[in-house]
Amino acid sequence: MREPIDLSYPFRGRWLTQNSPADRVPSHGTTLFATSYAIDFVPVDDDGRTAPITLTTLLRPEPADRFPGFGRPVLAPASGTVVAVHDQAPDHDAFRGLPSVGYALTQRRRAEAGWEALAGNHVLIALPEGPVVALCHLQRGSVQVAPGQQVPVGEPLGRCGNSGNSTEPHVHLQAIDQPDVRRAAALPLAFAGRLPRNGEIVDAG
Repeated sequence: MREPIDLSYPFRGRWLTQNSPADRVPSHGTTLFATSYAIDFVPVDDDGRTAPITLTTLLRPEPADRFPGFGRPVLAPASGTVVAVHDQAPDHDAFRGLPSVGYALTQRRRAEAGWEALAGNHVLIALPEGPVVALCHLQRGSVQVAPGQQVPVGEPLGRCGNSGNSTEPHVHLQAIDQPDVRRAAALPLAFAGRLPRNGEIVDAG
């Protein structure tokens, strides 16, 4: 296996790690669309929580803007060239508790619609050495960059949303060997030389 691509965290503040390749590969349970080493980060508050769980949470979908991380800035994890953006997918409700079961049953339909349907709003950045980094599930209308634009590490790209295949606001990040995700191979990644494990809270300051 090739050496991991070393990235910076694409955010500031506290975020919870989910679906980490530090715990299993493929991290999302599938190799579809080069997601073998993909990782998810969920924004949390100072107490390490997303949104409070109530009886309503268990029974009905919730507005995405109820979550404290909805709209948080998402930053470039490396310097490179923007090669693709999508910014018009709607942010849908969040699904926890029983609603998440029904949402899971529609997963196959979204997968059949292709990677763009799963990714929702996204930015793809080509690194100078060749790999491409994808950041997905961004908030509709929040993308601040355009194809062809050079971005330094830490450059604001957009905001955390709940578009595409997402049960609550979070950022999905994956590294691939070319911009065409349908033909790409997954590449391993790391952050300052390591991968956070599932359930670990990252504090990026």
